[in-house]
Amino acid sequence: MTIDARPAGPGPWRWIPTLYFSQGIPYVVVMTLSVVMYKNLGVSNTEIALYTSWLYLPWVIKPIWSPLIDLLGAKRRWVVGLQFIVGAALAMVALTLPAPEPLRLTLAVFWLMAFASATHDIAADGFYMLALSPGSQSAFVGVRSTFYRLAMIAGQGGLVYLAGQMTDRTGNAVTAWQVVFAVLAAAFGLVAAYHAWALPSPAGDRAAPRTGRPWADFLNVFSAFFRQPGITRILAFLLLYRFAEAQLLKLVTPFMLDARADGGLGLRTQDVGVAYGTVGVLALTLGGLLGGWLVSKAGLNRLIWPLMLCMHLPNAVFVALAATQPTELWVVSAAVAVEQFGYGLGFTAYMVYMLMVAEAGDNPHKTAHYALCTGFMALGMMLPGMAAGWLQSEIGYVNFFLWACVATLPSFAAAALIHIEPGFGRKG
Repeated sequence: MTIDARPAGPGPWRWIPTLYFSQGIPYVVVMTLSVVMYKNLGVSNTEIALYTSWLYLPWVIKPIWSPLIDLLGAKRRWVVGLQFIVGAALAMVALTLPAPEPLRLTLAVFWLMAFASATHDIAADGFYMLALSPGSQSAFVGVRSTFYRLAMIAGQGGLVYLAGQMTDRTGNAVTAWQVVFAVLAAAFGLVAAYHAWALPSPAGDRAAPRTGRPWADFLNVFSAFFRQPGITRILAFLLLYRFAEAQLLKLVTPFMLDARADGGLGLRTQDVGVAYGTVGVLALTLGGLLGGWLVSKAGLNRLIWPLMLCMHLPNAVFVALAATQPTELWVVSAAVAVEQFGYGLGFTAYMVYMLMVAEAGDNPHKTAHYALCTGFMALGMMLPGMAAGWLQSEIGYVNFFLWACVATLPSFAAAALIHIEPGFGRKG
């Protein structure tokens, strides 16, 4: 019997829920709240899609600096320090909104927040592995995912709803979003202070020993990833799997907020918080949980095509919404729930495939290679989304959503070329 020598420290329930909730908040702020805020401030769809797509870049390139988290200090310090930085960045957004050029200044702050958040992801995931035994890591995977999704609901639902209510009350979108970001900054400062007290101090949480050949070791991790058999097909799948979704997601919120005369649904900001930020995220979470359970029963090789169909076919609901422009919030919420539930199912297949790539051949660099996979995943979201706003402005919402359905074809082509190990992902 192997005995885990790690000190018990604080119970995992004392810090895992708050750690992963706080990991999700800055991501949803940068990726979703920024889109809603800029739309409320009158920024065009073309500019919104272009500028906010660039904010994916830190998550794309985070594998480049991930070894530094191991080499420079304890991960606990990285986690707490980066949370204070994120809190400061949130406060800076509130302070720069009334400035003469709020788009330029807030984008600069969002860039800072994105880099801090991407680095926090690396440190938090590494700390999680150090603080828990392998058995406990597996037991709390579902808890991690649940509280990350709750952060999405809080951001896309609660905070968007708050912004809408404050706009109605004050008559000023700038003031409303200042309040939202001030509340977020104060909350994040409290969370950082809490983690400075609550996070355990694992014995293994210290800087990694240096070999004297840091650049050689650093480059070997990357070269080993790109030497894998079939790497071209792997990269094509990672980049193209969400080619359609990357474009659609950038225009969902503007579509809901745009006036009906412009082809949108004319919803209030708080209605978007309910339909997309709450109902949609709950459906996404349920789809992800069901997808994980199905893969654990049947294996990825048997379910890759059914899960892809579940992900891509519901894109058609946005064609129907754009064509009919329903006025009932429950109809919009139901349509969003269908699309997001399917997306949750299909995204599970993508995550399990990345695990398979990272673990191939008893790989000693699993963590770094998984980070590389997530970097290509983020690149596959960033590049297609950059031109989505321009395309929609040229062809209108109905034709844009029809294009999003056609744009699913490259992911099916990429999936036809990959190899999946029989039974991978199945328990037992």
